[in-house]
Amino acid sequence: MWFYLVTLVGLYHLLRWYRERQVVSHLQDKYVFITGCDSGFGNLLARQLDRRGMRVLAACLTEKGAEQLRNKTSDRLETVILDVTKTESIVAATQWVKERVGDRGTKK
Repeated sequence: MWFYLVTLVGLYHLLRWYRERQVVSHLQDKYVFITGCDSGFGNLLARQLDRRGMRVLAACLTEKGAEQLRNKTSDRLETVILDVTKTESIVAATQWVKERVGDRGTKK
């Protein structure tokens, strides 16, 4: 019984170690779009991915939140104001993302 439990725990840690060791190539060429970046998880994720070298397109609800985020990050991070409850705001943010990413966001 203990042998199976120890084996299962060992396999779990081995799989976890392997997944954490995987690296995305050309990370500096990748874009990620994150909503809710004024605070909370969105803000934390945007800052972490910026530190890892990704190009972050961060959507904030307020200009104050966007400015605070820009002050804590590199020039790779860009912000846009987005209210997900308003269609015109979503359309404008979609166009903004297309302008920045261009055809680099399409799979070939």
